[in-house]
Amino acid sequence: MLAAYFDCPGGPENLYVKEVLKPHPGEGEVLVKVSASALNRADLLQRRGKYPPPKGASDILGLEAAGSVVGLGPGCKGRWKIGDAVMALLSGGGQAQYVTAPEGHLMPLPRGMTFIQAAAIPEAWLTAFQLLHFVGKLEEGERVLIHAGASGVGLAAVQLVRLAKAIPVVTAGTQEKLKATANAGAAAGFNYKNEDFSEKVLAFTQGSGVDLILDCVGGSHWEKNLDCLSTDGRWIVYGLLSGGEVHGDLFARLLSKRASIHTSLLRSRDKEYKERLVKAFTEEVLPHFSEGTSPHLQPFVDSVYSLHEIAEAHRVMEENKNIGKIVIEMPA
Repeated sequence: MLAAYFDCPGGPENLYVKEVLKPHPGEGEVLVKVSASALNRADLLQRRGKYPPPKGASDILGLEAAGSVVGLGPGCKGRWKIGDAVMALLSGGGQAQYVTAPEGHLMPLPRGMTFIQAAAIPEAWLTAFQLLHFVGKLEEGERVLIHAGASGVGLAAVQLVRLAKAIPVVTAGTQEKLKATANAGAAAGFNYKNEDFSEKVLAFTQGSGVDLILDCVGGSHWEKNLDCLSTDGRWIVYGLLSGGEVHGDLFARLLSKRASIHTSLLRSRDKEYKERLVKAFTEEVLPHFSEGTSPHLQPFVDSVYSLHEIAEAHRVMEENKNIGKIVIEMPA
């Protein structure tokens, strides 16, 4: 089969398409013929040699995929049959013509959805769902600050906050991105490049601040995050786009607000945790993607590239140009 590959860490120019052995499903695994996958920041980090796959995972890039079931490993419990249209949460291997996944990490395609759209769901939406509900314990009416609001995770989080009857507030770096977040349901949005988002958030919340922060930025935002975090608020760090160094009295500031700081990564979670997450998401959220539902959820696809254009797709994400997900279409 064909797969996205790189021989040594580096820039997007190191990527190429390579013929590799097709995987075989192991105990309790399903073999999926991939129609589309999608890019995540983790793919860029792995390509640079900064985020190796978990032990036992494929070293091929790709943390999500959509396609058709073409094989069942021993011990499968009958959840899926040959020909089923599915999308999968993966620890790696999605940017290839075939991938294996535990049967409990698969979800059915929502009614009326294409493989291209479905490929934009698993990693981003399950990450956002996990942060809000498994980690953040979001409650109705709470205010949530979502950094990188126009990213795949950000646009998913905006919609999931609305679904939970809470209030999403976002930051982004351009007016075009802020407009996209407003269209997705953001109650307010602030350009972190040319305005003090903490002041704006405090004004929007009439001085009380936000109850929950989803932070993939890290170091550069820490003071402003604490400025606009409410008393007893929760701050979840799930990425470090600006680095992880903090210079200042973080603990005293955190303590003064009785606030809590959490960190979370999805890729390295164990199989059972991911299965619980997929099950909860399938039951509580997935029905809202189907045609004709209200409230209706939708993945935002920024652009589609062929597998042979994988290097260009990485360049676009690296330049932070995309609004929503960049999807990679596999050759038939």
